[in-house]
Amino acid sequence: MFSFESFLDLPLIWYALIGTAILLYVLLDGFDLGVGVLFPFAPTDRCRDRMMNSIAPFWDGNETWLVLGGGGLFAAFPLAYSILMPALYIPIIIMLLGLIFRGVAFEFRFKASEKNRRIWDHAFHFGSLVATVMQGMVIGAVVQGVAVEGRSFAGNSFDWLNAYSVMTGVALIFGYALIGATWLIMKTDGITQDWARKCAQYVLGYVAIFIGIVSISMPIMNTDVKTLWFSIPNIFYLLPIPLSTLVMFVMNWRNLHKGREYSPFFLSIGIFLAGYLGLGISLFPWLVPFAVSFREAAAAPESQSLLLVGTAVLLPVILCYVAYCYYVFRGKTSDEFLY
Repeated sequence: MFSFESFLDLPLIWYALIGTAILLYVLLDGFDLGVGVLFPFAPTDRCRDRMMNSIAPFWDGNETWLVLGGGGLFAAFPLAYSILMPALYIPIIIMLLGLIFRGVAFEFRFKASEKNRRIWDHAFHFGSLVATVMQGMVIGAVVQGVAVEGRSFAGNSFDWLNAYSVMTGVALIFGYALIGATWLIMKTDGITQDWARKCAQYVLGYVAIFIGIVSISMPIMNTDVKTLWFSIPNIFYLLPIPLSTLVMFVMNWRNLHKGREYSPFFLSIGIFLAGYLGLGISLFPWLVPFAVSFREAAAAPESQSLLLVGTAVLLPVILCYVAYCYYVFRGKTSDEFLY
């Protein structure tokens, strides 16, 4: 009798799907969260209108990947979900509230009077900032590992709140600001583009510093990660990741100063991709870092195969829609209201 589980490694496929969904969320929703982080510092209201219009066709669709990542974790790896959620309830709820508040502010700003628009400007900024910080703190908490006893979370509700997670929260602010600024360089011109270029040049150095801190701290915190990266011959296989990251930083710095419009955004995406790849290699095969692997947390093969059928049908449709949306709204953005 035919069955997916007879010839497919379903846990590995779902591990890769969830990892890809999280990556797409970070890259796509990251640039519009970065625009929100930079929003109140724009030189004029007209610049803010252009910034808002540059992400208007995309911001809600970008959050689809967060739903796929969270829903996939719940359905395909219920054990991991039951451990991670109690550990991260508070930052995740705060993050979702920030995203909701940001979305409401986004819609209301287009319809607000000149007198009230400033309120929604600040709401959009702080919603983006809160969501960004909480995402960074979740990353920091996960990287440090979660207290587990048996099949349950064994820590307390505020284990996620510490100096390291605060550092990663601040780091993600600069990271999202970088891809948000380079997005604006690509999508705008004139005074908005000039201002965005200065922002990108400013935050690029901080992103390099924070990536260096995280890259150094992970092997120090965990001996398995240290062995993975610095043992022979692994060090030779993995060396291209930090080297390519360094090259992309140098190229991005040069292109920003040369006035390039498109390459800074794609190089910033490349920096995030290299960092995510390094993080993924360090945490593999753990789904609950250093406690539960993705195979141990996997749902029954029948459940995963059924979910995979639906994903195989819907995921290409979503990808085609996203690609079409970016194609239709290509080019520079005006300051005229889209709504």
